Amino acid sequence: MTLVAFPRAIMFADVSGSTELYEKLGDKPAKKAIGLCLNELRGISGKHQGQVVKEIGDELMVMFGKAETALQAAAEMQQRVTALPQIAGVKLAIRIGFHFGPVLEDEEKKGDFWGDTVNTAARLAGLAKASQVLTSSDTVETLPPSQRVSLRDLGALSVKGKQEGVHVFELLWGDAEDATQLVGRGSGARRDTASSTRLESKLTLRAGGRTLVFPSDKKVLVLGRDKICDFVVEEKTASRRHARIERKGLQYFLVDESTNGTYVAVEGAREVLLSRERLLLGERGKIALGTPSSTASESIDYECS
Repeated sequence: MTLVAFPRAIMFADVSGSTELYEKLGDKPAKKAIGLCLNELRGISGKHQGQVVKEIGDELMVMFGKAETALQAAAEMQQRVTALPQIAGVKLAIRIGFHFGPVLEDEEKKGDFWGDTVNTAARLAGLAKASQVLTSSDTVETLPPSQRVSLRDLGALSVKGKQEGVHVFELLWGDAEDATQLVGRGSGARRDTASSTRLESKLTLRAGGRTLVFPSDKKVLVLGRDKICDFVVEEKTASRRHARIERKGLQYFLVDESTNGTYVAVEGAREVLLSRERLLLGERGKIALGTPSSTASESIDYECS
């Protein structure tokens, strides 16, 4: 056996909800429906120069030449599957894990790959929840800055088969268009208009009948219960100085500094919890201090334009 090693991004994409679908539809109809979902993932993989290595039950293993194309494919996969209609009342979702590093292949037996990179990618996919994309800090270091801003640091997580925890990042794919220009909304003309407007770097916050436009002479806005904050929220779960919004160039970042965390729902994506973390704000969404927006007495609507 002659082994060769080369750097590649390995992705595992697993269909979630298949068990319930099999129970409701039976084997053949469910297998057909899941097969159609996997075909969507195959098409997206090819679009981003990915090679489908194999299909393992309801899961695909895909290899990419670069981490950045793997990230682009992962975001589009999630967006596409989220847009699919329910089947017999079941909403399919996918869990994705990918990792970039050296991959081993037998020169005499082409087409199968193994090694620590493959194992780590598989473990990350196993850690991911439905509609979640996870990757490693080693992978993040190979990404361009324009893509790193769409990732949330989850810290070191325990991974089966690893003596030490793996430093994991989550791709916030719902706002990937803003961070990496993966998938545009609407026509090209609309994107051009949005781009030219974005140059003004305007952020507007609204809550309880109050409106605040991020002052042009400021770099940071402070949110919280304390009356000296720039934007005061009457929410019992909020800290006195709960979070800050930083302007860097044409982008705005929300930074949590609180006890209970900050909940953010970027339009088009599920709500996420920030705990002493930072998040690039998308075009518009909702911010809740210390409690999910569904239970908050007062949340903040924001819009970047």
